[in-house]
Amino acid sequence: MNYVEKVLKNLKKLNPNEPEFHQAATEILTTLAPVVDKHPEYEAAGLLERFVEPERVVMFRVPWIDDKGKVHVNKGYRVQFNSAIGPYKGGLRFHPSVNLSIIKFLGLEQILKNSLTGLPIGGGKGGSDFDPKGKSDREIMAFCQSFMTELYRHVGADTDVPAGDIGVGGREIGYLFGQYKRIRNEHVGVLTGRGLAYGGSLVRTEATGYGLVYITAEAMKARGDSFKGKTVIISGSGNVAIYACEKAQSLGAKVVAMYDSNGYIYDPVGIKLDIIKDIKEVKRGRIKEYAERVAGATYKEGCSGIWTIPCDVALPCATQNEIDENSAKILVKNGVKYVAEGANMPSTLEAISVFQNGGVVFLPAKAANAGGVATSALEMAQSSGRMFWSFEEVDEKLKNIMVNIYHNIDKAAKEYGYDGNYVMGANIAGFIKVATAMMAHGIV
Repeated sequence: MNYVEKVLKNLKKLNPNEPEFHQAATEILTTLAPVVDKHPEYEAAGLLERFVEPERVVMFRVPWIDDKGKVHVNKGYRVQFNSAIGPYKGGLRFHPSVNLSIIKFLGLEQILKNSLTGLPIGGGKGGSDFDPKGKSDREIMAFCQSFMTELYRHVGADTDVPAGDIGVGGREIGYLFGQYKRIRNEHVGVLTGRGLAYGGSLVRTEATGYGLVYITAEAMKARGDSFKGKTVIISGSGNVAIYACEKAQSLGAKVVAMYDSNGYIYDPVGIKLDIIKDIKEVKRGRIKEYAERVAGATYKEGCSGIWTIPCDVALPCATQNEIDENSAKILVKNGVKYVAEGANMPSTLEAISVFQNGGVVFLPAKAANAGGVATSALEMAQSSGRMFWSFEEVDEKLKNIMVNIYHNIDKAAKEYGYDGNYVMGANIAGFIKVATAMMAHGIV
């Protein structure tokens, strides 16, 4: 049994009943074997054991009172995974599915994603099983204030800087920041994704979606190709999906399908994004309304059917494991050429294998959706320097970061004999920087 196998076996033994964490750790560690084999000093230093064990896990209760006076109690989490290259950085997710396994898988992925940006930020993640859907603004505020009343002890501008994720947008960030400022009596960059009026950055809303398209476009460019004339499917209808659609359309693509948690829409002539924005951003409605407003568009209940629509490019931007082996086979059969992950781990391990064996250019989440955290780090830089950059300045920095990520993962894949395998390339390129820093710090 080699070093990687031993670490994985022990990880599963010590962390039972955490399938998402096991999946992420397996995908990452198995691809790092070529690097570990070249560096026997890593095993001597127990580096992988330390890499997969969070530096700190904080779990806490979050009591809050609804509009009817009823008391509720949710679970809160913050996993501070690795600070070797900078303060912990990673989003907060408010969703009923949140548990320790999901937060740990997200935190582990975040280490490498943040490393790939080239910026000095470590990996962390957090959240709660609280469901913001159907809650009033006052209820959301009550929950966020209670959540931050515990979390404030563990975060700080140079310690741990959370951002938003599923269920945590500008409203939630505002309430969380207000409570932190109230308790600590300091106005610092402790959260990113803040409003422009109190220290936020332009492009943050668009960043993950734009970045996803920028890195995909660079992969296309390397092959003498482009988005122009391509048919694109995008899962989801939140920030990532909406702004991936916006950028892809601006580059000449035709986006024909999107979905929310209830079902998907198909518009053969191309999605009218202004209507999607009105439904999802203004009215906070359901995507089925699109088919009611646009002639020729159709709506179907359920989400998996979206992957049966023929396309050149698939951009999964919803949630983990939304593309399984069967859906991947259908996509490949229908001629998909590029799959880039806008969500975190949206493809199962079996699906990834299908894409790679089918000759699809597959860009994994830790590289492809790094635009959000990259722009969060740019927001941190602006906060530290009391600066405010224009939309064009931030967008150009974001584009350069995503282009560099593509070339770095491409180079790492080639260097280790896995040309075109960007799962290998992303994991190796991200890991080497973190491992170098961890070795320099000694056994800590």
